[in-house]
Amino acid sequence: MNQRIHTYLNTYTSTATLAFFRLAFGLMMLMSLIRFAAYGWIEKFYIKPQFHFSYYGFEWIKPLGNYTYLIYILAGIAAFFVAIGFKYRIAIITFFLAFTYIELMDKTYYLNHYYFMSLVSFVLIFLPANAYFSVDAYQNKELAFAKIPRWNLDILKVMLAVVYFYAGLAKINSDWLMEAMPLRIWLPTNADLPLIGSYLKETWVAYFFSWFGMVYDLGIVFLLLYKRTRLFGFFFVVVFHVFTRILFPIGVFPYVMIISTLIFFDANFHKKILYYISNWFKISTTIWENNKTKAATFTNLYQTKLIFLSFFLLLQLVFPFRYLLYPNELFWTEEGFRFSWRVMLMEKAGYTEFKVTDAISKKTIYVDNSAFLTRFQEKQMSFQPDFIVQYANHLHNYYKKQGINNPIVTAESYVALNGRLSQRYIDPTINLAQEHDTFQHKTWILPFNDSIKGF
Repeated sequence: MNQRIHTYLNTYTSTATLAFFRLAFGLMMLMSLIRFAAYGWIEKFYIKPQFHFSYYGFEWIKPLGNYTYLIYILAGIAAFFVAIGFKYRIAIITFFLAFTYIELMDKTYYLNHYYFMSLVSFVLIFLPANAYFSVDAYQNKELAFAKIPRWNLDILKVMLAVVYFYAGLAKINSDWLMEAMPLRIWLPTNADLPLIGSYLKETWVAYFFSWFGMVYDLGIVFLLLYKRTRLFGFFFVVVFHVFTRILFPIGVFPYVMIISTLIFFDANFHKKILYYISNWFKISTTIWENNKTKAATFTNLYQTKLIFLSFFLLLQLVFPFRYLLYPNELFWTEEGFRFSWRVMLMEKAGYTEFKVTDAISKKTIYVDNSAFLTRFQEKQMSFQPDFIVQYANHLHNYYKKQGINNPIVTAESYVALNGRLSQRYIDPTINLAQEHDTFQHKTWILPFNDSIKGF
């Protein structure tokens, strides 16, 4: 086994593929940040709201008022420098820190592809992505290499494989496959689309998309891995994500996945693209036309990096299964739901009303959530227990400052999941002001009156 590992670690591949990925990743991140700013979402999501839902353990990360724009500007400049490979190491570290800070400012806007971008940018910190087609290599010939150890590419392929395969595993559940939920709810809302709209109202179409989505996620990486099936697989990648983009408002995620899967193509494909770009901008490629190999030198630092990244990959493989540590239905409690590649698996709607009671006078106030939350924040809060308890703690602190004695905060909460009738969600007798958002099971979530079988 050790010999096989040693042989693998001494296997080399063209640097052009990693350079192409660096360029594509940097440009995609730059465009994503520009798009976010252009739509006015920085102000709408992070500056105007008076309250923000924090991630447990990261409560100290908050929007910085108008200075929040500077974080986006910093991330955008860093993304551009990553793309062109200028001061690469500093640029990718800066981008990772800035982008992750943005992601952690308010979990109301959590998306799987933001999490994916943070993870990829973290991994890129450790890879020689500036060894080819970069300003760094152009200015310093010592940094230019034609070949690098193969694992530098394989780790990115594994990251993509985890996203797809785990998304496929998550779809193996009774609601998705046996009930075609939530697609039976979502697809008919697009019935006004030309050509395909009328079909989206058909039940069999929802079942077809459900089963196809599961098979696609489980199998697409295997199609991309092998040269004979790669073009066939990439065709499905494009079709799948274009349809996803048409049917659902999920931002840049489809484009990110389409471009990212190009990493599975042969290095000659990436070289042709980079040469075309070089010719377009009249950039000499002489500096990269060498036979230098960035050899695997097994120094203590190099071995430490390999061990660290191995544990990082292991964490990515294990972390999505943390939901097994919690009792009750995952889709209902959402304990262990985030950061596990469960993409668009449920339609959940809730109604949550809070009562604040003076512990001495017993005077009760019914809270107007719109006085504290935006409409989207209230929608997300209404069916997610960690949001509910965090908001309840905020209400306790707010009304305590208003002179109410030891405010008692309770909730009347009802939630509907995947087309089922709504049912009471939170124990109305529990003083949520005495509860806190932790990794422990939230015992005040009432039991689900049904079951969903699967992963």
